[in-house]
Amino acid sequence: MSGNPQPEAAAMQNYLQAGQAFAQGFMNVIAQQQNAAPPVPRNEALVRLQREFAERHAVLWQAMLRRGQEGAGAAPLPEVKDKRFAAPAWSESSYYDYLRQVYLLNAEFLGRLADAAPVDAAARDRMKFFTRQFVDAMAPSNFVATNPEFIQTALATQGASITAGIRNLIADLRKGRISMTDDDAFEVGRNLAATPGQVIFENELIQLIQYAPQTDKVRERPLVIVPPCINKFYILDLQPSNSFVAHAVANGIAVFLVSWRNPQAELGHLGWDDYVERGALKALAVAQEISGADKVSALGFCVGGTILAAALSVAKARGQDPVASLTLLTSLLDFSDGGEVTHYVDAASVAAREAAIGQGGLLRGAELASAFSSLRANDLIWQYVVGNYLKGGKPPAFDLLYWNADSTNLPGPFAVWYLRHLYLENALREPGRLAMCGTTADLSRLDMPAYLYSSREDHIVPWKSAYLSRGILGGETTFVMGASGHIAGVINPPASGKRSHWRSDAPAATAEDWLATATEYKGSWWPHWIEWLRRFAGAERKAGKTPGNRRYRPIEAAPGRYVKEKA
Repeated sequence: MSGNPQPEAAAMQNYLQAGQAFAQGFMNVIAQQQNAAPPVPRNEALVRLQREFAERHAVLWQAMLRRGQEGAGAAPLPEVKDKRFAAPAWSESSYYDYLRQVYLLNAEFLGRLADAAPVDAAARDRMKFFTRQFVDAMAPSNFVATNPEFIQTALATQGASITAGIRNLIADLRKGRISMTDDDAFEVGRNLAATPGQVIFENELIQLIQYAPQTDKVRERPLVIVPPCINKFYILDLQPSNSFVAHAVANGIAVFLVSWRNPQAELGHLGWDDYVERGALKALAVAQEISGADKVSALGFCVGGTILAAALSVAKARGQDPVASLTLLTSLLDFSDGGEVTHYVDAASVAAREAAIGQGGLLRGAELASAFSSLRANDLIWQYVVGNYLKGGKPPAFDLLYWNADSTNLPGPFAVWYLRHLYLENALREPGRLAMCGTTADLSRLDMPAYLYSSREDHIVPWKSAYLSRGILGGETTFVMGASGHIAGVINPPASGKRSHWRSDAPAATAEDWLATATEYKGSWWPHWIEWLRRFAGAERKAGKTPGNRRYRPIEAAPGRYVKEKA
């Protein structure tokens, strides 16, 4: 223990008082819930929980006092494995060591308190989510007064780290977002979204890219990719080493891809039907005409998969059958468990959005990006607050995080339709309930073979929710689960040798039954998908030398100008 302990002790006391105030407020909320409901017996579990944590706090306090009195010879406090507190500076001072220990103890207490709250399951999940948001924000590592690494770095750099941190903060305030990567390291069209191709069609909503073949022969049925409109398409075409598009092209698949417009105010009137009709359906028709194939293969990612499935239902209702096989990557058709996004979606918030932008306007990309980042706040917010502002550092170059920060707007009518009819009402899964494009949606009409990919740790599209699509679609389905999360599970090139995936061909009524029969395979799921796709992609034919046709001529080189528009 070194230096004057009074400032450290005062900071610690303020921090503890804030935590105690929140805990008391939390208990008041629970009490209000109980008072609003019919009388229930005293919750003994909560009483035991409070007693247990009071005892643990007393033990921790006594251990800290002994360490302060006896110095290095005292018994150490419990080991901390949390990476936020891994630096030696946290253990070198009894005050900071105690501070991290009591934070973790309080965090555990609040988590268990939320889990034990006598409310219904939906309210409990919401309470647990927002408790975690507060707990993450209140970590002592996030604040100047309670982070010893800030002090050590400032002393080691003679204050230069403080100056750099302020500069970083000012720069990020001007950008309107926290820097997560070296923005100067990447450029769309140079080292991101660089797979060669041409834009061969555009309207006010999409550009359609036709990628140049990289093999002498290609399959006669091309693949049409519908990426999410909530993000830029180049998550599927990052650098050449981890480009899903480049991998498909290298394996003899002719690829077309939708590049959604990043809408500005003049497109704020667009709705769900526009994205179905002028987006997905138009892309399928153009690709089919250019290729001359009887049918195409189609792939949708995230909400792109939801839009694609809805579009194919419309096509079926019109007597059209343009797709030979369907691939859905981390897509929801049944929204009964819509992941952690649902904690931001309730009847009141959706009604407010409808009043504000339901008839026109934009849901801003910055707001969407902040909401998604908050789902993993420690990884996508607080580590950069500490690294960029408290320590004055610069984040390393990371292509996926560059893409993550390249946000997109959504037209208000589209956004509120999506939130109400899918997240709130879960109406897409019910045949005939939803009207769209002059028809009614019925996903059971989709009888083409389908490849359904999910990610085990996906917090946006839980893998068990993705599995529910097997009971909705009308054709044969192949279900695969990859390791990791919503993005990293999908973008897993074979050459990386990372992660694994699970497969099973055994019939299974539930996700749990399927998992019980699944076999784990090391490495990427991409080769398995390519093998599956080829079964429905038609015979090989000589690759064409020129993109487009007489009607659809090249407009500009890929990736096109739409993807470069900023929110």
